[in-house]
This record gives sequence, structure tokens and C-alpha cells, in this order.
Amino acid sequence: MNQADVTKLISQLRIAVRPSQRNLKNSDGPEGRLLKLRKTVTALMKHERIELYYNRADEARGYAELVRIISNGYNISSLHSIPIPKQLISNAIRHGDRHKATMELADYWLLEKQLVHKLFKVLVPRYENYNVSYTRMYRAPRDYPGMYYRQSVLELRGNPYPSLVMDQSHNRNLLHNVLLDEARKEFRRKKLADLVN
Repeated sequence: MNQADVTKLISQLRIAVRPSQRNLKNSDGPEGRLLKLRKTVTALMKHERIELYYNRADEARGYAELVRIISNGYNISSLHSIPIPKQLISNAIRHGDRHKATMELADYWLLEKQLVHKLFKVLVPRYENYNVSYTRMYRAPRDYPGMYYRQSVLELRGNPYPSLVMDQSHNRNLLHNVLLDEARKEFRRKKLADLVN
């Protein structure tokens, strides 16, 4: 069958998306919830690592990677039209700063306008050759005693901060390192026995 390859038309999402609907509420309604998400995405782009509640971090991660724009000529801040999924960073990499829809998308989601320049001048060159997600999320310990909400750390990959996960590849007590040490000792014993004989 002679079909066109449509996988290049839409950017692939590189994070797991929850199949169930989120029921996160805001006292200001849907507009207030979107404003809070925009503030979170702006803070993520500005600081490159933020700590917040797990539910908000999970949703903001999706909006940093998967951002919705409005189709059919509607205003982007309109809440009553059909959204099409697009990725902010991925679209910035694919289309650059000359693409009108990408600039409109970046202008909507980034509240501080100097971050639009950071998106195209710093983040796009950093993520051009990435084949994994652009964000990373870790669960943080809960405060005790305190609120029961789960905490998390959301960060952009390749940020200038030290890693939150320790590199344990050089830990001598890990199973594969113990096995490699024993194999190395056995190899040396055999070589020494061959030299003696």
C-alpha cells in the first residue's frame, strides 16, 4: 500500500500522559487554573528547576512539553474552542522564531516576554539533538508534620544545577561491580598461574 508518512507532521510526546481526566480546581474557575499553569510554565522556563505539588508539576510538565493552541482562527486565550495538541519546546525547535503560530504559543504561555528570547536562543540549541523528553520530574519527600500533599521537583534537562540523583555506577557494593571485581581477580589469578607454569 502506498501511504504517506504522517509521523513527521505532529511532534511526538515524549512523556507518559495520564489517561484519566484531572479534576484540579481553582477558586477563579478555568481562567484562574490556566493562569496558574501559565505561571508554573513561566517559572520552569525561568528557573529551570522548581519545587511544587506533584499534581500541579505533572500537569505543568505536560504543558511545557504539550501545549494547546486554538485552531480555526479563534483567539488563543479563548476557552470555548477546540484545542489542538502542540509542544512548545518541540515547535520552537521545528519552526524557529519566524513561525507565527509558534511565536503566538510562546507569547501566550510565557508571561515574561524575555523568556521568549531564552526559549529560542538558549533552550532550542540545547534540545536540538535530544531524543528524550525535555523535562524531568522527581518525587520529593513530604514535610512532616505538615500538609499531606505529595511534593515533586520539576526541571528542564541539561540545567546548570547539580544533579538530584546520585551517580552510583562507581559504588563498589553494587552487584555488577562486585561480579566484575571477582571476574577481574580470577582473570589475574589465571594469568599469574600461566606465567608461573
